[in-house]
Amino acid sequence: MNQEEITTEQTESNVMRYFQVNDQCNGCLACVQNCPANALRAEDSTANRVLSHNMARCARCGNCYRICPQKAIEFQFMLENGWDEVKTLEMVYCSVCGDPVYTVDYRRTLSEKLGTQSEPTCSKHRDEVTRAAKAHFLKGRSPNMRGGAI
Repeated sequence: MNQEEITTEQTESNVMRYFQVNDQCNGCLACVQNCPANALRAEDSTANRVLSHNMARCARCGNCYRICPQKAIEFQFMLENGWDEVKTLEMVYCSVCGDPVYTVDYRRTLSEKLGTQSEPTCSKHRDEVTRAAKAHFLKGRSPNMRGGAI
């Protein structure tokens, strides 16, 4: 598996890149024993040895990557300064120009909070739509009749 395949696979499964261990790991514990931040640990049970990494503790120094005799640490992803895709959301587009406005999920949240569903418009067209709506609803009203009693 090459580096491009790994990145694609991780992006598709929403896995963070950061610290990965490949199949070359033989459990020698060089990484655990040489981690200055104690971000790695090994737990042995009757049948297995489980290696764990704590990203909050990790100093991102790359010592584990450099010290591993098996080249099993896939720390290079973190050194690449890449972006991890964490979620893909469907967009809602401006009803006037078709520019993206917000996500379908955000629209649902707005509708629930406001108790109504409004026409999606971008910032450029929002004022135009509001003015047109006011003009439509105020059409035929006399300037002296501002909603008060006669």
